[in-house]
Amino acid sequence: MSGTDARFRMPIPYASLKHFLLGWLLACTLLAAPTQAQRFAAIGDYGYAGTPERDVASLVKSWNPHFVITLGDNNYDYGDSTTIDQNIGQYYHEYIGFYQGRYGQGSAYNRFFPSLGNHDLYTANGIPFLRYFTLPGNGRYYEYRRGNVHFFVLNSDPAEPHGVASNSVQAQWLKRRLALARAPWKVVYFHHAPYSSGQHGNATVMQWPFKDWGASVVLSGHDHHYERLLVDGFPYFVNGLGGRNIYNLNPQRTAAGSRVRYNADYGAMLMQASADTLRLEFYTRRGQRIDSYTLGKGLPLEGTLYPPAPNPFSGSTELAFAVPEPGRVQIRVLNLLGQEVATLFDADVRAGKRQLRWYQGALKAGIYQVVMTSPSGKVTARAEVL
Repeated sequence: MSGTDARFRMPIPYASLKHFLLGWLLACTLLAAPTQAQRFAAIGDYGYAGTPERDVASLVKSWNPHFVITLGDNNYDYGDSTTIDQNIGQYYHEYIGFYQGRYGQGSAYNRFFPSLGNHDLYTANGIPFLRYFTLPGNGRYYEYRRGNVHFFVLNSDPAEPHGVASNSVQAQWLKRRLALARAPWKVVYFHHAPYSSGQHGNATVMQWPFKDWGASVVLSGHDHHYERLLVDGFPYFVNGLGGRNIYNLNPQRTAAGSRVRYNADYGAMLMQASADTLRLEFYTRRGQRIDSYTLGKGLPLEGTLYPPAPNPFSGSTELAFAVPEPGRVQIRVLNLLGQEVATLFDADVRAGKRQLRWYQGALKAGIYQVVMTSPSGKVTARAEVL
């Protein structure tokens, strides 16, 4: 495996075999992999054989995803070769290319793309992980594209020989590769969460300038809860409820930008991509949807109420709003005393943009405040009636 540090290097015969198999795998992938990344699943902190992992795996399989990505800690507790197949292959062998375990038939091409977690590195610096999977690049950090999504997988553990700081060899690789990527969506994922309201809190060393480098979203795990955050106008997700155990949230350490937090049950994320949208949802193992968020071309990251046009107006005007998540949206008109004088909209909506015609009706000439309440919070716009 080119670029592999000496501490990770495999015996020569095995390494040669891996080169041969990887080349064949990539050829098969080009021929057989779906051309559009319409549906994929993300699991984090999952690799601990038992009922919770089995339930989450059943949930994932019910979605019939094209492939599965992982956010680290694939093989609890010590990343050992004696536990890796029962912790991973037992539940996900159908997605693993060149699967050689004992639980059934693998995939004709690889549909399982894990990232390293700290527990995966406790034994021999991750050798069991690297031998179990056939992955692009050096296996520790790598990239691949599926349809409308270009994925970048990082190793966020301090043991990474190419570093984890924002000026490290690994980080500079990511910066270059993001700049060259041309897919509509660029998803970066790894284990240690840059921002988190959980037990571990923020992994500040991983607070790289992902937005400036061109990423669309960052996914991570490590803390065993689900969370959606918007930090400096950029979306982050924490997803660590894949099967190991559940951590408490710390109400005294809620991360800045946190929008949704959940830790009542295990679950996984379902993501669906098109050229124009990337929808990210979290479901519990019982199938309950906890959160849904849509990234879209021209769609804001938070609920937005656009100014009326024309404004000032007489008779009627156009009013538009957009929300990145489904839920109840209410738009009210208040006078300068804060009294409600009209309700323009009140309904459950899907993520997206809508346009309304606002008729003056009995409203007298004057200045009004238009208030929109949505799952993202409350926003206002000023309107003047002539």
